[in-house]
Amino acid sequence: MISSFGDEFDQPGALRGMKGTTPLAPLTDDFKNRLKGVNPELGDYVYSGETYDAVVMSALAAELAGSTAPAAIAAQLIGVTSGGTPCDTAKTCLALAAAGTDLVYRGVSMRTGGFTDVGEPSVASFATLHFDDQDQLDDGKMEFVNAGDETQASTRSAPPGARPSGAAASGAPLKIGGLLPKTGDLKLAYPPMAAGAALAIREVNAAGGVLGEDVAFVEGDDGTDPEVAKATVASHIAAGVHVILGAGASGVSTAVLPQVKAAGLILFSPSNTAASLTGADDGGLYFRTAPPDVMQGAALGDVILRDGPKRIAIVARDDEYGSGLEENLRAALDRSGVAAENMLALTYDHTSETIDFTGGAEEVKKFKPDALVLIGFAESADVIKALQSAGVEFKH
Repeated sequence: MISSFGDEFDQPGALRGMKGTTPLAPLTDDFKNRLKGVNPELGDYVYSGETYDAVVMSALAAELAGSTAPAAIAAQLIGVTSGGTPCDTAKTCLALAAAGTDLVYRGVSMRTGGFTDVGEPSVASFATLHFDDQDQLDDGKMEFVNAGDETQASTRSAPPGARPSGAAASGAPLKIGGLLPKTGDLKLAYPPMAAGAALAIREVNAAGGVLGEDVAFVEGDDGTDPEVAKATVASHIAAGVHVILGAGASGVSTAVLPQVKAAGLILFSPSNTAASLTGADDGGLYFRTAPPDVMQGAALGDVILRDGPKRIAIVARDDEYGSGLEENLRAALDRSGVAAENMLALTYDHTSETIDFTGGAEEVKKFKPDALVLIGFAESADVIKALQSAGVEFKH
């Protein structure tokens, strides 16, 4: 659900009337204008707030810990979102952290509820987005749906930081390495995420940096590909980064997590949503500002059922993200009374350069759904084209 998705089609109108959900908090005009100060051409904002918050929270945790040691930062990250003195800007929060004051960060995406004990949001906001007849998102139709349970937020207290006397003792400067999808199937989401990271680095450093020095950001691409991401992680390890920001896709994070854990670094994703990552073997070093798909399944199910469909087809990318969200969506629909025989679930192989969904499109047509859900990245344009070629009617 991003305006640049329309560029995947030769003729405008292919997406007209399509709607869907994405993790997104209501963004203020001030925040959008600050993002445009980083990238004046920015047209989408998906995961920009989550990326911004991940960087700021990492900075706050390091300042509170008095150290750039990843284990020390990890010990503070959950506590940054619960208890203490509320604050909502990098400048105000960093001042509290520098004074050793317990704080609760309420930034762009982390507005209500804190992290759970495993380091992910206890509550989240999802935007319902709509494409217009030019395949662009219509902001005038945007709605927000909340999901989650604030009572699941951690009450665990963070340990007191060491507060060393100088930058040398703290390990400053804090180094954050990017592992965002500059290329690959998720590259359409890169511009707002990159803008969020750059804005956070700019504002943290304008507020005095962390432990007396500017935060350093080391660029890196995950390629929406495990092998590309593993090479980037190896480069970050060699460069001495403390926190890795990413990966973009849940499956890529799953692939690199053992490598990151073995190096003793933090992996902090602003966009992973696979529910399987909630119980990942991470050694307490994996965090995310994006909510797990248990929440998005409920939010998406609510949006679908508002239109009262009787037969629902679900087509999902065959990976950890697609299959996981499809499973959570079907569970939500089942709880709402949609019978199993009125749901069709199909997956497609996303690894080919061009997706062949000819057979799947014929199955969908034969099923005759009155609602169709598509879970994928940019490559899912090929799925839509196959459905159109098969004669599947879209009411728009």
